Amino acid sequence: MTAITNNEDLRRLAMRRAPRAIFDYVDRGSYDETTIRANRADLDALKLRQRVMIDVERRSLATTMLGQPVTMPVGLAPTGLTGIMHPDGEILAARAAQAFGVPFTLSTMSICSIEAVRAAVERPFWFQLYVMRDRGFAASLVERAKAARCPALMLTADLQIQGQRHRDIKNGLTVPPKLTLANAIDIATRPRWALGMLRTPHKGFGNLADALPKGSGGLSTLAQWIASQFDPTLSWKDVEWVRSLWPGKLIVKGILDPDDARAAVAAGADAVVVSNHGGRQLDGAPSSIAALPRIADAIGGRCEVWMDGGVRSGQDVFKALALGAGATLIGKAFLYGLGAMGERGVTTALELIRKELDVTMALTGTCDVQNIGPRALW
Repeated sequence: MTAITNNEDLRRLAMRRAPRAIFDYVDRGSYDETTIRANRADLDALKLRQRVMIDVERRSLATTMLGQPVTMPVGLAPTGLTGIMHPDGEILAARAAQAFGVPFTLSTMSICSIEAVRAAVERPFWFQLYVMRDRGFAASLVERAKAARCPALMLTADLQIQGQRHRDIKNGLTVPPKLTLANAIDIATRPRWALGMLRTPHKGFGNLADALPKGSGGLSTLAQWIASQFDPTLSWKDVEWVRSLWPGKLIVKGILDPDDARAAVAAGADAVVVSNHGGRQLDGAPSSIAALPRIADAIGGRCEVWMDGGVRSGQDVFKALALGAGATLIGKAFLYGLGAMGERGVTTALELIRKELDVTMALTGTCDVQNIGPRALW
């Protein structure tokens, strides 16, 4: 590959460099994958309103997310197992985001721990929380995020029960990856990845080392282990409980319904993320971009509204802003860059989005990213 011109180029390169089971974990969705396809199809269906003969020489992509200045309205979403897509993946992604001037969110299910990532970056990052059955352990994660001086906590609301991801089960995904004949052959064809994983000290769930029950490594799939930890009794009272523990900004992620958005605001959320978990939970749910306008109308002005789900390009960011989002989060888009070229690949993914957003603004007669609205769509 001689030139990286869009996110699909990074995806194809990551497919070649990461083991198949790990790439599929990042790339695929739940059940028949209708929602993951809808995330892309509905974004693609939106058309832009071209404008001409407007002075667009001076353009600004800068804005804020929860009062934090950002170079463009894009943050790196929390993604589990980032550190097996590429060795030390969370550290590399956090460094790239920091240098670029956008937020990075560390997942509870990260390979590198809160403390390891904090030691590797100059400025604190955001932390994503899953409230597990053991509320005491959840509280300890909040305390560790406070100790790391994380300015924002992102609570994921849409994973009380895990949607079945057929590909992960068929691939027998485990952490660390279980050595079978099939994946041994696969790993042998990815020597760069294998050598990096041998060298790194980060190979398990860094944030969960003290919580994992004895013998948990013997479970046949990662999905089985996760399913045993998440709590189907989770309610808005638990969000209020987290709010009482957390002094900083609180983000609630996984909102697709206006009533749930209102409940999140009532529970103390400073921002909500319109999200269907990247099409990895309830298959048949609407795309994030389809759900966005109703939620923005329901709570706009009382709480920041962001969106993730299918965002791969600067044009996708532009469309989300036009329909009411104040910012977007990217998951797969930066993971493809990470799997393709490590930290440099994450930077490349962000650069591609920035350039595409800037050109799209110019060709729609838009000078300030904060002025993008419904009139920018055809």
